[in-house]
Amino acid sequence: MPRGRYSLHDPHDHTPLGEEHFQCAPGPSGWRYVSQVTTPSGDHRGSVDLALDDLGRPIRLELHAGGWQVRGAALDGVTWVRTDPTGTHATEGNVRAHAFTGTSPAFLVATARLLRLTPSAAGTRVRLVAFTDPVLAPRTVDQSWALLRRETHATDNGPLTVDEYQVTALDTGEQHLVHLAGDVVLAAPGIELEDLKSPPSVFTDPDDRHDDRSDHRHDDRPDD
Repeated sequence: MPRGRYSLHDPHDHTPLGEEHFQCAPGPSGWRYVSQVTTPSGDHRGSVDLALDDLGRPIRLELHAGGWQVRGAALDGVTWVRTDPTGTHATEGNVRAHAFTGTSPAFLVATARLLRLTPSAAGTRVRLVAFTDPVLAPRTVDQSWALLRRETHATDNGPLTVDEYQVTALDTGEQHLVHLAGDVVLAAPGIELEDLKSPPSVFTDPDDRHDDRSDHRHDDRPDD
């Protein structure tokens, strides 16, 4: 069960945004990630609880930030309820999208898990609902993900496979690289892995679900 700490910073001017203390693990029905987010001074800033099924779809999401709360899941696309800090107003949303995203490194692992790409220069389009800090405002984004290369490195704990993804924002054309090892983000814009207590988990695909997963992903792709 990987457990560690990411440092978060603004990807443009590198202003420190705090740290995310996390633990994650695959299970018989998918993958779960939980974390506590702190400010640069060490104060509590929020939390993340994300669970995926074995196809990489979000079966439960709970975010807290600045007193705001979001609970969501994959339902008729993705559905969520966003509650204000007073707890008196709740707004429900639904978008025909594949999954969620946000500032947490968990979402990068989740998107890669959902797509399960093979090395290729060709990109795969994915529609996501992003919850942006500091008030978890929802925004629909379209991205293209391509797995550029997969390399295996020798380590003291055995072979470590590192995937390098190119992620393109389809509205602006902006591109950036994401490096993942199993369910741990090694490097990405605004994210640095500072501490890791145990090696990343290695995902295994259910053999009898592989073909169904591919068909499901393409059938559910939003229309342009």
